[in-house]
Amino acid sequence: MTQLSDPRRRRALFRSWHRGMRETDLLMGRFAEAEIANLSAAELDDYEVLLEAQDRDILTWLTGEAEIPSSYDTPVFRKLRRFHIHAGPIHI
Repeated sequence: MTQLSDPRRRRALFRSWHRGMRETDLLMGRFAEAEIANLSAAELDDYEVLLEAQDRDILTWLTGEAEIPSSYDTPVFRKLRRFHIHAGPIHI
């Protein structure tokens, strides 16, 4: 697990893994685990706003079932979406 000294980033990482819907926990948690330490201050601001969104909304935005509102369509959301795009099959 990523070791972070910044309390704000630690909080965001924790909140990413403890969303409420397991699917969203995995999507947000895996992204945060890999990227939270590298986000700029502005990206972290946007990510914290995204963490306030409902799990079902985030899931439908990421899967393309619903269009993302412009207020959430930020560079960090696009980074989150790209993080979960796979060119080939996922082997578990």
